[in-house]
Amino acid sequence: MGRRSDHSREELCELFVAAGHQLLAEVGFARFSGREVAKRVGYSVGTIYNVFGSLDGLILAINTRTFDLWADHLRARLAGERDDRIRALVEGYFSFAEANPHLWMAIYDHRLPEEMGLGPDDFVRRRALVDIVQDEITSALGSRAKDVDLATLTRSLVATVHGHCSFALTGSFALMQVEQPLELALARVRDTLAIQGR
Repeated sequence: MGRRSDHSREELCELFVAAGHQLLAEVGFARFSGREVAKRVGYSVGTIYNVFGSLDGLILAINTRTFDLWADHLRARLAGERDDRIRALVEGYFSFAEANPHLWMAIYDHRLPEEMGLGPDDFVRRRALVDIVQDEITSALGSRAKDVDLATLTRSLVATVHGHCSFALTGSFALMQVEQPLELALARVRDTLAIQGR
């Protein structure tokens, strides 16, 4: 395919991220192809390297978009919830992963090269998800929050829920004949919150 110049760099970035996000949702990380993304956009595969520096740069941008959607999903689940916001948070984690399995798994399947880190914009956008969780944990702990390392606790609880969710989606829990992984994850979160600040 010949070189084109119909779009600005910002427009190209959006076109490639949108098309890549759609492809990743359809086929998953293992079958993701930069060439197929370029074909869908109508540019050469070399344009990916011109705009993102590498295929890893494109996947990083796609995964950051997934974080944006995930944070929006959690905010929507929490909106108007007064009775049990921790349950809404855990259910939101599971429901996003269940509705978007390829996109969710790609966040963890993709490994950035050692020499490539997150840019400031990507870091802030991804951090929004953790901030939502930390805000809810802080609220749940109330006055006890001042005695807790909230950043560490938040990451630990995210890891707990993630592990349960991952085992559920991959079928590992089913093989172990473990039922109701969401309820198990929620119970572990509640147990941990109950002992904090004692």
